Amino acid sequence: QAFQLVATSGEDGMVRLDFTAAEDYYLYRDKIKIAIADHPENIKLGKVEMPLGKVKHDEYFGDVSVYYNSARVVVPVINTNNETRPFKLLVEYQGCADAGLCYPPAKKSFDLNAIPTAAAAPKPKPVQTAATKIDQPVATQTKNIAPSSGNQAVEGQEEIAEQDKLAKVLLEQPLWFSAAVFFLIGITLAFTPCVFPMIPILSGIIIGQGEKISTRKAFTLSRVYVLAMAITYTVAGVLAGLFGANLQAAFQDPWIVSTFVVLFIALSFSMFGFYELQMPSAIQSRLTQMSNSQHGGTLIGVAIMGFLSALIVGPCVTAPLIGALIVIGQTGDAVLGGTALFALSMGMGAPLLAIGASAGKLLPKAGPWMDTIKAVFGVGLLAVALWLLERIIPGAAGLFLWAVLFIVTAIYMGALDNLPEGTSGWRRLWKGTGIVLLIWGVLMVIGASTGARDMLNPLKNLNSGSGGGGATATQAHLKFTRIKTVDDFKQQLAAANARGQYVMLDFYADWCVYCIQMEERTFPDAGVRQKLSNVHLLQADVTANDDLDKALLKHFSLIAPPAILFFDPQGNERRNYRLVGFKNAEDFNAHLAKALK
Repeated sequence: QAFQLVATSGEDGMVRLDFTAAEDYYLYRDKIKIAIADHPENIKLGKVEMPLGKVKHDEYFGDVSVYYNSARVVVPVINTNNETRPFKLLVEYQGCADAGLCYPPAKKSFDLNAIPTAAAAPKPKPVQTAATKIDQPVATQTKNIAPSSGNQAVEGQEEIAEQDKLAKVLLEQPLWFSAAVFFLIGITLAFTPCVFPMIPILSGIIIGQGEKISTRKAFTLSRVYVLAMAITYTVAGVLAGLFGANLQAAFQDPWIVSTFVVLFIALSFSMFGFYELQMPSAIQSRLTQMSNSQHGGTLIGVAIMGFLSALIVGPCVTAPLIGALIVIGQTGDAVLGGTALFALSMGMGAPLLAIGASAGKLLPKAGPWMDTIKAVFGVGLLAVALWLLERIIPGAAGLFLWAVLFIVTAIYMGALDNLPEGTSGWRRLWKGTGIVLLIWGVLMVIGASTGARDMLNPLKNLNSGSGGGGATATQAHLKFTRIKTVDDFKQQLAAANARGQYVMLDFYADWCVYCIQMEERTFPDAGVRQKLSNVHLLQADVTANDDLDKALLKHFSLIAPPAILFFDPQGNERRNYRLVGFKNAEDFNAHLAKALK
């Protein structure tokens, strides 16, 4: 009952050994031994192909590779006879349970037929039997093993999910190559909604040093900020991969988010000149002594802001991060995965370094213009606070607050003021930008009153003929069935299988930027809704990140949203079509055409 083994002989001369372990049980990779009994004439075994498995620290054997849930071992049988000959295959294996119970070695024999090797050469495809379905893991067989590992392949699925491709790069390429690839990917991620809010934070830190800041100090502050951010991402990612804990998601608790919203608002008001933030003199003197000894001035404070920015501001989980975590989780190689995550983080921080250094370089020695610049960054800090607040308030309320920020900023920029004669072109451009913000803010106020929450399309409910209530727009969205637990999912999957339906499972959270973008820009698309019209749609809202949410994520070997999974009418997950991150309507349509084939 703990370990099942099925052997299938194919017309291609291969024997496939399909191992299935019960939940929370595992097989030792190095304990699997395969041989031929009695050594029949002209029949021998070729090189055995075994998946890598997951690295596990065993109390008695040290670090060993093990198989959870399911694994396929492929054994080539070389038969130089001119006819098919019977032979007996002997298989020995041993496993244990996570609870601590270990089993003695088990032995099984299988009476099989070996076809002539010459006849098998032109037939690359295996015989299709019920046992071969193990290549497509069902929902209960996703823990701790990914089809992209080792030599496993999924019959009939020609694509590999993006995160699995990146995991494959990490596993097969030299360390320096993997680091270079992830550094370049990090640069592209620097301009995503997850990282962009760090720009006003870092700029605010540098501007706050005053007009006498040098280029060298500006670059030093930027470097400390980026290094602290990168180290935090790396440590958080390694811990997430090794222990299954998403530290960034844990920092999305409403109380923690609210605390940092207040912090950023306080920082922004100090930029506007309402007050000067100062610590008690005793603490300030002590910190001054510490900072002087470091020759950095405020290095500790900047490092702390970099640490907090990584955990609080950027909780997005992208395909590159998932790819690194797959490797860490399966191989236990924290050096490999950690190097990739550090390179990814430094790539994300490279533009921040450039921005920070240029901010110091472009600052004149003196000038009253600093008040205007500080106000600009004050608005940036308010935008970061509002961006955080959106995770814990209704979408329409968030859109209204964005409207207030835009309108007040527009008035500050002189959108309602008359320009005197002889005004410079820059002043006219400044006012023109303010007028655009004012109009946009008014449109967002109207949109918020209809229940909209998309800044880029605030009037979409009116365009849909909602009549102010948003009913038609709501109908345009996909209708998901919400699930909370693994049992909920299994019940819904069984019901869909009984109807012969595909199942799409969407993992969502209010604090997930890409999840909201999918909700607002991708799912309402007419083509997407048409392709999913006969698909059973499930959604797991893991905003709370409670124990049930963590258990559901762990069941599917996920760290955090966004993630979309597809299951065929037989209940098998189409693992190679897992989707991590945002896709626009056009790309998602193309993805559905393949995933639902």
